[in-house]
Amino acid sequence: MNVITKTVELPDGRTISIETGKLAKQADGAVMLRMNNTMLLATVCAAKDAVPGTDFMPLQVEYREKYYAAGRFPGGFTKREGKANDDEILTCRLVDRALRPLFPSDYHAEVYVNVILFSADGVDMPDALAGFAASAALAASDIPFDGPISEVRVARIDGQFVIDPTWKQLEQADMDLMVGATEENIMMVEGEMKEVSEQDLLAALKVAHEAIKPMCRLQKELSKELGKDVKREYCHEVNDEELRQAVKDACYQKAYDVTKQALDKHARAEAFEAIREKFKEEYAAAHTTLTPEELEEKNALVDKYYHDVERDAMRRCVLDEGIRLDGRKTDEIRPIWCEVSPLPGPHGSAIFTRGETQALATCTLGTKNDEKLVDDVLVREYQRFLLHYNFPPFSTGEAKAQRGVGRREIGHGHLAWRGLKGQIPEDYPYVIRVVSDILESNGSSSMASTCAGCMALMDAGVPIKNPVSGIAMGLIKNPGEDKYAVLSDILGDEDHLGDMDFKTTGTKNGLTATQMDIKCDGLSYEVLEKALMQAKAGREHILGEMMKTIDKPRAELKPHVPRIEQMTIPKEFIGAVIGPGGKIIQGMQEETGATISIDEEDGVGKIQVSGPNKETIDAAMAKIKAIVAIPEVGEVYEGTVRSIMPYGCFVEFMPGKDGLLHISEIDWKRLETVEEAGIKEGDKLKVKLMEIDPKTGKFKLSRRVLIEKPEGYVERERRPRPERGERRPRPERGERRPRPDHDSGNGAE
Repeated sequence: MNVITKTVELPDGRTISIETGKLAKQADGAVMLRMNNTMLLATVCAAKDAVPGTDFMPLQVEYREKYYAAGRFPGGFTKREGKANDDEILTCRLVDRALRPLFPSDYHAEVYVNVILFSADGVDMPDALAGFAASAALAASDIPFDGPISEVRVARIDGQFVIDPTWKQLEQADMDLMVGATEENIMMVEGEMKEVSEQDLLAALKVAHEAIKPMCRLQKELSKELGKDVKREYCHEVNDEELRQAVKDACYQKAYDVTKQALDKHARAEAFEAIREKFKEEYAAAHTTLTPEELEEKNALVDKYYHDVERDAMRRCVLDEGIRLDGRKTDEIRPIWCEVSPLPGPHGSAIFTRGETQALATCTLGTKNDEKLVDDVLVREYQRFLLHYNFPPFSTGEAKAQRGVGRREIGHGHLAWRGLKGQIPEDYPYVIRVVSDILESNGSSSMASTCAGCMALMDAGVPIKNPVSGIAMGLIKNPGEDKYAVLSDILGDEDHLGDMDFKTTGTKNGLTATQMDIKCDGLSYEVLEKALMQAKAGREHILGEMMKTIDKPRAELKPHVPRIEQMTIPKEFIGAVIGPGGKIIQGMQEETGATISIDEEDGVGKIQVSGPNKETIDAAMAKIKAIVAIPEVGEVYEGTVRSIMPYGCFVEFMPGKDGLLHISEIDWKRLETVEEAGIKEGDKLKVKLMEIDPKTGKFKLSRRVLIEKPEGYVERERRPRPERGERRPRPERGERRPRPDHDSGNGAE
């Protein structure tokens, strides 16, 4: 085996090693990455040839965490890992977004990248290492790739930036960013922040990039040492340069003219399509000698070349004349209209429409029982704020069936969730679910979800700290030109044909989340700063439009929202409230109709009571308070007869507390049996607590003291017990006489 190991040092002295040549040797490239006791295996395999007709990059990235990596069993009946969970999918997307732009544009073979977590100690965070491992596997292969890249997490803790922090360190951070970059350029950014400035974000990116550079150099050394710096040859495209020029000559000006007409999305698409189809007709008429098969091949090339013409026309129109596809200026935001409470059923709802993008968001408030359990390999927690994003085909006018939730929907929903979650008060008693359904889409539906979700929260009466808005930015910059244009509130076509998709969410105080994908080389920090400041102005404008509809959370919850009360009890009373086998708490829920949950936190019992109305909650709270209350001698209680004995009856005067009501304490008159007083099991009685036995803790009750004493009643004198004198000494026994033998009857002599 030709095992090669390389090591890179992080700024704080910790090291990361990559090893190849030992495991998964049949893959095109395989690397085992190790950081302390966290180990990931990354493999990459590529098909030898492209599938005919493929004109895109068929890249598939998978990231999976094995439960055995942390010494755990998977949940469920099968006790086996199943489909990828949300966190694994989000990590896949982080790696994919950094790798995909760096494959050659004419390379179309299927490429599969697999990253597997094989060992974890719960200290270091493996998702931050997946991009480094994946790129190193590509570096160890002969697959064409214009990298390498690496990814790091950068967090700001107590004012200092930390690269790849531990789980514990991250808890104290006010910035949490994942950054992917080559040695020369930043490619991908995603993360959340606690209302920080644009300058803080730029500073974090610079620190992350400096940490990435030595990782990229390490991979170049590895590739050269393995002899993989020369990549495999391929030919996935057959081009006709004469046809390419003919398409450009015939169609460029027409496409440029359509670009300047400021048509809506569908009208513009039809106009562009008409130009292309007319060229195809004219080309077919001028080349009648071509067979149908040959003409079909030429038409496929026309489609490809015309796409490039359309892209160039749009970009030149923006750079040279400052005119965008819909006629706006570069920093202009599309018209916005909003509405709150359009739906009577949900606890909160809002519509946010910006141009041809529309989101309908709803907010549902639930109890502790509605919390989401996250049971991943390294994370086991309950989530109290959920945000789900749905993107049905009709939102873009597509005629196709709607399938399950895709990776894109999970990623977009997660970005909106990150943008809003920091504004939910930590002690808010309700569990919150926001759902954003995209009804129309032409650019930045995730940012529309953030805006609509924020308004739905305020409509539901959730006391968020500050309202949040979001915006998507774009960039047009041709290689070798100094001229560039930063675009605010980009359209779908501007995202597709541009060089950057840069989303930010924030409040009036600062940024709360960001996501950036850069497709061009040589993007300076000055351009990034301009984009960030232009985004801030646009975000503030959008927030102002939202505030015209609803400027603060509603003071009252809507009538059909379940009410919640909370209380704290001493830890030793938790068992009394729950009861044996849950008998007490279940009984209280059945009797009152309320939902009661109890947890031990920070050494105390925290109880949450929810119900449809105040009366239900008050009844349950009264029962709980009765359980945790300490019985006081002299207090009068209303109790329930639980059992009858010859000498009296036992009365439950407080939940879980029974006392003896002796037969002599039932009435002033003498009773031979309890039944003479008409008392039976289940009866309600008022009793007074007379005494608590200091040794046994038993309760002595009386009913007769609460009844008026009959006139002339004379208390019978109790016979005094005779005093015991000194115990006489026991006489000493003499010698014990031997027991006489008796025939046992068994025949023994």
